[in-house]
Amino acid sequence: MSTQHVRSRLGATHRTARLREGGRLTLLVLIGMPWIGIPLWLLLVNSAKPYSEASQLSLALPHQWAIVENYSRVFVEGNYPAALLNSLMITIPTLVCVMIFGSMAAWAFARSKRISMKTGYTLSVMSILLPPAILPTIYELQVLGIAGDRFGYFLVMVGTRMGIVVFLATGFVKAMPAELEEAAAIDGASKRQIYRLLILPSLIPVLLVGGVILIITIWNEFFFGLFLLHGSENATLPLALYQFSSTSSEIQSMRWELIFAHVVLTSLPVMIAYILVQRRLVSGLTEGSIKG
Repeated sequence: MSTQHVRSRLGATHRTARLREGGRLTLLVLIGMPWIGIPLWLLLVNSAKPYSEASQLSLALPHQWAIVENYSRVFVEGNYPAALLNSLMITIPTLVCVMIFGSMAAWAFARSKRISMKTGYTLSVMSILLPPAILPTIYELQVLGIAGDRFGYFLVMVGTRMGIVVFLATGFVKAMPAELEEAAAIDGASKRQIYRLLILPSLIPVLLVGGVILIITIWNEFFFGLFLLHGSENATLPLALYQFSSTSSEIQSMRWELIFAHVVLTSLPVMIAYILVQRRLVSGLTEGSIKG
């Protein structure tokens, strides 16, 4: 077979692969546009309209732009700065604690053969599936004297989100050869050193995936916050949005332009965080798949 013939066949194969990828991309766009693109456009365009136009909930561009007025009013009247600070004060510590302690627990679950540890792993993973037990949680926080404040809510977030990292990281650790840890222990490394220098760096790809899931679920958590956080001074962004929309609907008809503007401001920090870590996330997943 001549070199020219081989090159032509390779070129045809590459063209076929590109056509297939283009077809998949087109299919994804066609499927995602009605459910993602149109609602997102509706949200953005109506957040920039005055009340008279936004009440119609149309996809058309505004005849009169009211971006500065709507967003500045939400920023001042919607308790946005305080709610943003509350969300950050809960999300960041929760993310750090769940990542560290969840990866430690996953390492222990993956290497232990005891039935008690397998039971602990099952209970941890079941926290992902079980519905939230609000009344027992409120009673427990009241007994501890931390009901209604940010610290109690933080503890609940850590406990209810730990299972996500444990589930993702345990299987990853099981796929790692235990001989590496045994060799490090023979060389005199302690358990803490093995975790810090060997286990944790290897878990970075899966922890990045878990971190994205955690940020989204913690930032957008509303159900727990509604019952466990008392007062507007402790409200996170979803609660501030709920309080703001409830107040606006009680005074007059629903102010969709302000509600949409609040939704945009509530989602903006998560979108910025995703844009910043997107490349690192993709490279981490690629690195993890190659190592696996």
